[in-house]
Amino acid sequence: MSERKRRWQLALGGNDDGLNERDQRMSSALTALYNPHEMSGSSGGGKRKGGLGGSAPKIARWLGDIREFFPTPVVQVIQRDAYDRLGLQQMLLEPEFLAAMEADVNLVADLVSMRGIMPDKVKDTARDVIAKVVAELMERLERRTAEALRGAVDKSKRTFRPRFNDIDWPRTIGANLHTYQADYQTIIPERIIGFMRRQRRLVDLDEVILCVDQSGSMASSVVYASIFAAVMASLPVVSTKLVCFDTAILDLTEDLSDPVEVLFGVQLGGGTDINQAVAYCEDKIERPGKSHLVLITDLYEGGNERELIARLSALVSSGVNVIVLLALSDQGHPSYDVNLAGIVASLGVPVFAATPDQFPDLMSCALRREDIMQWAATQDIQVVRAEES
Repeated sequence: MSERKRRWQLALGGNDDGLNERDQRMSSALTALYNPHEMSGSSGGGKRKGGLGGSAPKIARWLGDIREFFPTPVVQVIQRDAYDRLGLQQMLLEPEFLAAMEADVNLVADLVSMRGIMPDKVKDTARDVIAKVVAELMERLERRTAEALRGAVDKSKRTFRPRFNDIDWPRTIGANLHTYQADYQTIIPERIIGFMRRQRRLVDLDEVILCVDQSGSMASSVVYASIFAAVMASLPVVSTKLVCFDTAILDLTEDLSDPVEVLFGVQLGGGTDINQAVAYCEDKIERPGKSHLVLITDLYEGGNERELIARLSALVSSGVNVIVLLALSDQGHPSYDVNLAGIVASLGVPVFAATPDQFPDLMSCALRREDIMQWAATQDIQVVRAEES
């Protein structure tokens, strides 16, 4: 197909015959916004015409596609068309409508994706909605994460003034049997025995780097990872960094005290350069034996795949605890690059998807340097095997 014919076919839409896979994706991104049925010529049409309606794909993924295929000035025009012509502006300008929607990560992802084309007054409304969703998610996830990660319990030492969560109940009951009150069928705990928490200096803290793919398909994973990073950063038992990436790298570590601000810093969509992101994280690692790299990505690499494999192999060999999560979301089995996942698994790196409810236990297991594969088996998680490569 000639370049001229290809360009006309993409401009007019409605016929993907002869287009390669990438051009078909480009055509689909345009068709999602412009109706292809009226075209130039004798049919009476002049150009693609707005007709997306309620059949729009997820905004995050759609914006990610157009950022991948078109230069910034064109992207701005397409986004403005979507915003002005498809009712998205009206939706975001109605707080009652937003308040009535299901408060979930998909809503947050859509609002974050659209923030670049929102008027300032709409951003304020969107920020309020995101804050509400984040607060609900924090309430759901914060306590369990804190309990799973706060302090490693040193069971070789005992204390008679333990915190409630550190009480050794069998020993405490045994030591107080002489105070048993038959009338009340209970004992009086005169002597409480518990485990002593190991005191850890700041320099001894394990370091966790959450390296998150912010391409459109990973939208809900970015939301959950940002919230978990904020929770972990608030705990004095682990040093946490958050790095988001597409073809650029965004280090949001300094903003982790405010998860809403973190999400407003994320740029959902665009291409993917995993190798570049892992290289950035590699430079941040000072003590490999105390470091954990959690790479959250579907492994559709747009950068140098060979370098990525070599880099991950070197990190594993140096002692870094590397884990690849194909998704961190409530959804089912994710789409991912099966071939690259199998190769990464052959390096000894656990590769699987996890839900937000599983993540605290996963991190607790990782910090104790326990067998992640064995833990995954107890959770009935389908782990990528090296033979898939």
